[in-house]
Amino acid sequence: MSKQNPRKQTAAKQATAKQTAAKQAAAKQATAQQATAKQPTGGKNPGTRPGTGSAGAGGGRIPAPAAAPAAPAPEADGAAAKEFSRRRLLGAVGAAGAAGLVVGGAGGAAGVSAAQDDAPKALSTLGSTKVPFRPAHAGHQAGITTPLQAKGHLVAFDLAPGSDRKAAAGLLRRWSRTAEELMAGRAPDADTGVALDAGPSSLTVTFGFGHSFFSRTGLTKRRPLELDPLPDFSADALDPKSSNGDLWIQIGADDALVAFHALRALQKDAAGRARLRWQMNGFNRTPGATAHPMTTRNLMGQIDGTNNPKPSDQDFDERIFVGRDADQAWMHGGSYAVVRRIRMLLDDWEKRSRHDQERVIGRRKDNGAPLTGGSEGTPMRLDANGPDGMPVIPANAHARIAAPESNQGAAMLRRPFSYHDGFREDGAPDAGLLFICWQADPLRAFTQVQRKLDRGDALSPFLRHEASGLFAVPPAAEPGDYVGRPLLEG
Repeated sequence: MSKQNPRKQTAAKQATAKQTAAKQAAAKQATAQQATAKQPTGGKNPGTRPGTGSAGAGGGRIPAPAAAPAAPAPEADGAAAKEFSRRRLLGAVGAAGAAGLVVGGAGGAAGVSAAQDDAPKALSTLGSTKVPFRPAHAGHQAGITTPLQAKGHLVAFDLAPGSDRKAAAGLLRRWSRTAEELMAGRAPDADTGVALDAGPSSLTVTFGFGHSFFSRTGLTKRRPLELDPLPDFSADALDPKSSNGDLWIQIGADDALVAFHALRALQKDAAGRARLRWQMNGFNRTPGATAHPMTTRNLMGQIDGTNNPKPSDQDFDERIFVGRDADQAWMHGGSYAVVRRIRMLLDDWEKRSRHDQERVIGRRKDNGAPLTGGSEGTPMRLDANGPDGMPVIPANAHARIAAPESNQGAAMLRRPFSYHDGFREDGAPDAGLLFICWQADPLRAFTQVQRKLDRGDALSPFLRHEASGLFAVPPAAEPGDYVGRPLLEG
């Protein structure tokens, strides 16, 4: 028998190898489909670790995207989302593509085929949540009563030399247009593409005017009395360059790239019209990081925000928002924001025992309950004494001195971010709180409480107030208008 041509032998072997590979790929694909069909509907994935499912609104870890397209995600105010934005569409395509890369690496051609056939994955609730720029049933801007977001930027601008009222109006008009687009999950003109694959992620942009804005625009007669500068306090060590400003913007989002994207877009919009005065970056715990919704903690480890006024309180609007009797009608429905950069002396604080820390605050560290007992929401019994005859909640405890009962009912809505800007030369962390509080009248709220804290608060030795600002935050823009138009064109 004659020997077979070597080239023919090689070709035969290659053909056999290809047939074998194709059969193996088909078998793997069939096995994967059978496993998927056997998985219980609505049940837990056997490969999922305990606790990774959803635990209700704001609680638990973020669930994995569903295999089928989800219904439009709800807006933050409860209204159904009316559009599937370009960002959401791109995000869905990106999710499907990522799945293809993983499966393709394990199963070759079968993985690629599955990725192409699968339906696009919807964004998670965290990414798809929208906060409306123009609230339907609230006259105030977003970012005041909005739940705390994971990432925040505070930035102040001064109008450029030579800028006047008309230039300021043009800037606010442009800023408002950009903010509305971004909060809706749409990309503005000349977009950088930083957040193309993300949803709006509860983005809010809030605008305010500083005391100096009115003199620079010839509007001193329309400056509210409530915007008079804050008094000096004994704990102040304020840096003038990092305080105040003509214009103030608060940005919040549950995604860091979305927040930065908004910051960058607004900063670019200001070119030639206003120049940066200062910027501060903050953070909070990511929604879903705890087993159930909780009040946030600050960098001292204390629950921060207990006893905050609630929108359900009968006098909430009266305390937080400017009423119709305001001396400046353009502020009706607005609020005043006090901003303080408060550095925490964490090295000193962390040397104290937990017992001492709780007596400084007046509340338990683990659950925020008052030292007089109960849970976080239990009212403090300020008249309760211990067996030694001394107050259970010490006379100089922070919670006692700051309580409305100790300040003739004065209250403010606290909505802070934590910050960490590296380490100082002595090795101590440059970290603390970007304190932001909202009220209808700063003199009757923040100033009244801070004056009392200034006279004998047990927490004050562990804090340094290093920057400050007070801003008039007008109501939300009407349809077709921009924020501040009644002031600038009224």
